[in-house]
Amino acid sequence: MKKTIRISIGAACCLLLVISWVIAVNSKSTAEKQLILINQAAALTSDGIYIRAVPLLEEAAGYEGVHTITAENELKRVYLALIDNRGYPRKYITLLEKQMSRRDTTPEIFIEAANYFLRNSKIQEALAVLRYGIEKTGDVNLLTLYENSRYAYEMHRTSYENVTGIFGQTAQVQLDGKWGIAYSDGSIIIPCEYDKISTFDRDRTVVRKAGNVYAVDSDNNRIAVVHRAVFDFGNFSDNRIPLLLEEGWCRATGEFEIGATVFNEIGMYSGGYAAARVNDKWGVIDLSTNWLIPAEFDEVIQDDLGRCYAQGAAFVRTGESVYLISDGKYIGDVYEDARPFNDEWYAAVKKDGKWGFIDANGVVVIEFMFDDALSFGQHLAAVRYGELWGYISIYGYMVIDPVFNEAKSFSGGSAPVLTDRGWQFITLLEYKKGAIL
Repeated sequence: MKKTIRISIGAACCLLLVISWVIAVNSKSTAEKQLILINQAAALTSDGIYIRAVPLLEEAAGYEGVHTITAENELKRVYLALIDNRGYPRKYITLLEKQMSRRDTTPEIFIEAANYFLRNSKIQEALAVLRYGIEKTGDVNLLTLYENSRYAYEMHRTSYENVTGIFGQTAQVQLDGKWGIAYSDGSIIIPCEYDKISTFDRDRTVVRKAGNVYAVDSDNNRIAVVHRAVFDFGNFSDNRIPLLLEEGWCRATGEFEIGATVFNEIGMYSGGYAAARVNDKWGVIDLSTNWLIPAEFDEVIQDDLGRCYAQGAAFVRTGESVYLISDGKYIGDVYEDARPFNDEWYAAVKKDGKWGFIDANGVVVIEFMFDDALSFGQHLAAVRYGELWGYISIYGYMVIDPVFNEAKSFSGGSAPVLTDRGWQFITLLEYKKGAIL
């Protein structure tokens, strides 16, 4: 009996000691718990025992305390040491995402994440992280890293005999002497079986085959027919297409409703306006054939698709001189040549035998130093040094080396370039399908 009592008393004492220890442990502050766990993990990592440090640091990082960031940073270091093990890349990225999502996050977290993706050739992910960081912090170092990384591109394998500039996400392409429509990655939408084809817009393009002119949709189904003799046609946009009829050039809708006004020539509509010629003089008309810029010039400068007007501005030529007209006024200098503005950024202009760039106010933004140039498409402009073409950024730096025999403007992240294989498309990885964020 006495022995039983002694055992019961001993058990009770042990239970009290355990309870006291639990109370003592639980009474420690969050900061103290984190420090204990961090120090225990440090002892393990100093011996290269990273795998056993993981649960300690994950527990420490799971607390909301003064040492949470320290625990997270140590945990990231351990994850990187184990990065070749299954599951640890995802653990590392998840922790970075948690840190980037905090309201008080720092630019350094975004730089760390971007550099991790760049080291692993995940350009799209790196650029997405940098865009997110720039939006959230406005940090100049993030912007610099973004600018230094965003011009990586891939070359699509498909090649063609000839291509036009990209309009939207498509381009006219020629193969075996016949024309079709391709996406900007080079994949065919409408097969190359036509003698001529217009730009693709509103799920239709105008084609000529065996002397017949009609419209087809993206499935190459005939959807509209011209019931008059058509000798030629231009490019289709803004639900307008120029048609050369017996009486001259007229504009028509996508359903081939033909307007009454006759011109010597009409360009492609862009932003509701097109170049037009009457009595051997050029001006700019709107969708109703009213004159925005009177027909009193020797030329209205157009690009290879026939567009002339953007950002409220157009270039006109009188004799050997080219002028910029913006909102009905002559602005800027007198030039030897020019390329029309696109919807954003700068236009290429020629002066004293070299090409440079101006904004829509006529201000020189990139000096005259190039042998040839096209206006900016998106944030890049094709320029020629000597015999080869490359691309510059809006800051005037060469960001895609001059290695192409010819080059056209970017649109939708892609551009046609002429290589030794023929015309191919390049796409910035930033715009490649599957880009995140």
